[in-house]
Amino acid sequence: MLSELMNFLKACWRPSSSERYVHTGSDAAGRQDGLLWYKDIGQHMNGDFSMAVVQANNLLEDQSQVESGSLSSQESGPYGTFVGIYDGHGGPETSRYINDHLFPHLKRFTSEQQSMSVDVIRKAFQATEEGFLSLVTKQWPMKPQIAAVGSCCLVGVICGGTLYIANLGDSRAVLGRLVKATGEVLSVQLSAEHNASIESVRQELHSLHPDDPQIVVLKHNVWRVKGIIQVSRSIGDVYLKRAEFNREPLYAKFRLRDTFRRPILSAEPSIHVHQLQPHDQFIIFASDGLWEHFSNQEAVDIIQNHPRNGSARRLVKAALQEAAKKREMRYSDLKKIDRGVRRHFHDDITVIVVFLDTNLVSRASSVRGPTVSVRGGGVNLRANSLAPCATPTELGTT
Repeated sequence: MLSELMNFLKACWRPSSSERYVHTGSDAAGRQDGLLWYKDIGQHMNGDFSMAVVQANNLLEDQSQVESGSLSSQESGPYGTFVGIYDGHGGPETSRYINDHLFPHLKRFTSEQQSMSVDVIRKAFQATEEGFLSLVTKQWPMKPQIAAVGSCCLVGVICGGTLYIANLGDSRAVLGRLVKATGEVLSVQLSAEHNASIESVRQELHSLHPDDPQIVVLKHNVWRVKGIIQVSRSIGDVYLKRAEFNREPLYAKFRLRDTFRRPILSAEPSIHVHQLQPHDQFIIFASDGLWEHFSNQEAVDIIQNHPRNGSARRLVKAALQEAAKKREMRYSDLKKIDRGVRRHFHDDITVIVVFLDTNLVSRASSVRGPTVSVRGGGVNLRANSLAPCATPTELGTT
C-alpha cells in the first residue's frame, strides 16, 4: 500500500520544490522556505511573538494575523494585542475574508463602546458572519459553491492585563503556566472546541435539533454533522445555515435530502476571559493541524525547553516530523512533496506563540506600545491558476 502511494507521488516529486519557493526577504514580513512561511521573533505590546505556517493544500486555507497597537479606530486606544487563526475548509475564501474584516470590525465596535469587552468581540464575529453571508448572496448566481466554503475562527485579545479567547471550530489556544513550587510549566487549555468528535458537542446538537435523529452521523469512523462536516460552529458554511443555499447547483454531496427550518451550524463563539497572572508564561494558538500530532502538554514542553526565537517554526517542524513518522517516511522526503499532494500527509498548520512579559502585561491599556501588523504567508498563485500535481481533497470538512 505504501509502495503504491510512493509510486504515485513520484510523478509529483519536486526535488527542487524548496528552491522554487525560497526567498529570504525581510524578517519584518516573514520568510519563505519551500511550503513553510515563518517569522521567528517579533515584538508585540505585551512581549515577544513567533509565527509559522506550513502549506499542504493546493491553495493555503489557513490564514492568520498578529496586530498590536490601538485596538480601536481611534489612536487614543485602548491598546493591546490581537491574534487570529482562521482554519478554512472547502476553499480559502472564508478564511481570507475573516483575515480582511474581523479585526476592522473589532476596532469599530471598540471605538463605539470605548473599551474592550466580550460584547465587542461577539459583535465583531457577528458582523463578519453577516458580511460573508452578503458576499455569498451576491456571488451565488456565478459561483454557487462558495456557499459550501467556511472557516474555523480562533481569536485572542490581550488588553489591560485581560486575555479574551474567542473560538469557533476546532483550533485551540493553550496557556503555558509556571508552577513556582516545582519549576514546571503546565498546559492549560483556554479555548472550547466545537467538533462532533466531542461527546458534549454531539449532545448539544441533539438538544438543539431534537426532531432530527441524523443531526450527527458516524461516517467512516468519524462523527460528522449531517454526515458532512466535523465542526458544529464556523464562519461561512452558509449551505448549512440558510436552506435557500442548500439546493442545485450546489454539488450533490452538500445537498441535504430534507429541508431545514433552523440553522444546523452556528456562528456564536465560545468566549473565555482570563486575568493574566505573573506565572502565565506564553500562549500557543494553533489550527487543528498541530493538535493532530501533539497533546497540549507536549506542545508546551517543546516551547518551554527551547529558546523563544523560532519557537513557532520549531513546533511546526516537530509536527511534520511526526506526520512523516506516521507514514514511515523520512522528514527530508516529506519536504519534497508539493502542495496539493502534501495534503495526503498532513493539513495546513498554523502556529502563533505569544510570550508574556509580566511588566508589559500589567501596563494600563492607555499606554502605547509597538505597532505591529503581520499576516501568515504561503505560496501565492495567480488567480484561476492551479498548483502542479494538485489532487482535490474532500470539500466541506475540517
